[in-house]
Amino acid sequence: MKFLLDQGLPRSTAELLRQKGLDAVHTGECGLSVASDNAILAAGRAQGRTVITLDSDFHTILALEEASGPSVIRVRRLPIVSEHIGDAAE
Repeated sequence: MKFLLDQGLPRSTAELLRQKGLDAVHTGECGLSVASDNAILAAGRAQGRTVITLDSDFHTILALEEASGPSVIRVRRLPIVSEHIGDAAE
């Protein structure tokens, strides 16, 4: 599974996921640090990545577009600690 982490998540989370053998990239690592949510969803779709985000609006955008992808995981645990997301990936 391939992941694209949204701007609200710590960049270190992508590295922790990679250390666990997962294909993960942070929006800040691939030129999407100031991209719109629509652009992030388009990148996730084009790259076959599941988007991980703190934002609820990603699901709304997908519903309004009647899109079937990309998959989106919304993280709701606060405070956000990279290690917690890495542990959840196991």
